[in-house]
Amino acid sequence: MDGLEISRLRKDFDDILVVDGIDLSVRAGEFVSLLGPSGCGKTTTLRMIAGLLNPSSGTVELDGRTLSRDSTLLVPPERRNMSMIFQSYAVWPHKKVFDNVAYGVRLRKLPAAETKRRVLAALEVVKMAHLADRYPGQLSGGQQQRVGLARALAVEPRVLLMDEPLSNLDASLREEMRFEIRRIHDEFKITTVYVTHDISEAIVASDRIALMNGGRIEQIGSPEELYENPRTAFAAGFIGPVNLLPATAAGPDAVELSECPETLRLPADSTISAGAKVTIAFRPHDATLTATGTAVRGDHNMLHGTVARQAYIGHARDYVLRLATSDRTIRVITPPSTNFAPGEAVSVTIPIPRCRLVSDDGRP
Repeated sequence: MDGLEISRLRKDFDDILVVDGIDLSVRAGEFVSLLGPSGCGKTTTLRMIAGLLNPSSGTVELDGRTLSRDSTLLVPPERRNMSMIFQSYAVWPHKKVFDNVAYGVRLRKLPAAETKRRVLAALEVVKMAHLADRYPGQLSGGQQQRVGLARALAVEPRVLLMDEPLSNLDASLREEMRFEIRRIHDEFKITTVYVTHDISEAIVASDRIALMNGGRIEQIGSPEELYENPRTAFAAGFIGPVNLLPATAAGPDAVELSECPETLRLPADSTISAGAKVTIAFRPHDATLTATGTAVRGDHNMLHGTVARQAYIGHARDYVLRLATSDRTIRVITPPSTNFAPGEAVSVTIPIPRCRLVSDDGRP
């Protein structure tokens, strides 16, 4: 199969398990992000793909060729036809932009004309050709990161690996570069594995996201799949703001909340056993806030409570509500025109399809 294939990949350092037997297939030309909190194993996984670390067990294959098997590196990093971009810009301050980008190409001992063609083409792609004669010290942080990206592209790798490449940039540059990275991927279609803890980066740039937790892949899918249909409480909370409510199943498609006298209906395809302890998730922006006493529509659930606080944030209002007869709070995000003061009684309506059943233990 063309592409990157990782099977049962595991890494431990002495008695500390860092990567716990993950399986991952990255199709040729696909952009996959490894997303997760610090310490979840994503950078260790990337370094095993690159050949910078030996796996404790498992295999890494590229286009059907085995690169690593168990604790043996069958193919060294320099022969894997991969480029890796690190968190630091890693540009040589004493070399001009052209020479920084040309470094990897020159190691391949290509003719001078071909080297020049590749370097200028890569600089053109990252919009840096007009700065080829400058030194890194004369560039901004974002421009230096573009030089690092051009250097990786110039060698025409089979796989591009990126480890938190935007973490050293300020917020506005990060936003610009995440779109730029996606634009460049669409142009070159290089198989890419991208490590980040930034949800926005992963959503903007990726074809699929592998969400990691505790050395395992918690869930993998398109950005839309992970956001709209998280399978676990961790996935629901990491990929965006969410309300998680403990409940007890009252039937195959209904639950009773654990801490207040409310019943919620679930989508028709839900199947849970009566009496089972479950967790219900819904996003704050999926709910609508109205004055108490509003009639509920047939395709909606309704909760009741009081406003604990609200914050006006320009394009929206962000509410925290205390549910009736409970200390449980939920968050609701509304248009700015919806305005209730702290202490007011309110009703919260949520479309039934937006109330999702999630697991607590990482298993779907």
